[in-house]
Amino acid sequence: MAKTTINTAALYSALDAARQERQLSWRALAGKIGVSPSLLSRLGNGLKPDSDGFATIISWLRLPAEDFFEYEGERDAKDDRQPELMAQLAPLLRARKDLSETDVKYLQQIIGATIERARAQG
Repeated sequence: MAKTTINTAALYSALDAARQERQLSWRALAGKIGVSPSLLSRLGNGLKPDSDGFATIISWLRLPAEDFFEYEGERDAKDDRQPELMAQLAPLLRARKDLSETDVKYLQQIIGATIERARAQG
């Protein structure tokens, strides 16, 4: 059975991208998220967050926790399967406040057509 851990580098990178996009200091970002600045500092030093801190951060980022998982050891072959791309993208598109329902449907059609084309060529 594979051991699952948190990829702190990926989590820190996602936080840094969000911080830069919003033009916030690390202290201000911690305040927006609702965690202590020391938690973000520990992440930057490669230390794992506690479970409540991790849940708070991924909830604020609006990203699935699985995006930040690492697997150590042997994994079953079935674990290497990836979810359907549209199944991953659809909730992300719908969660965007800057996209109308029409925009979301249009993007889903374009992405779906692109996936089908890639499968046909592949």
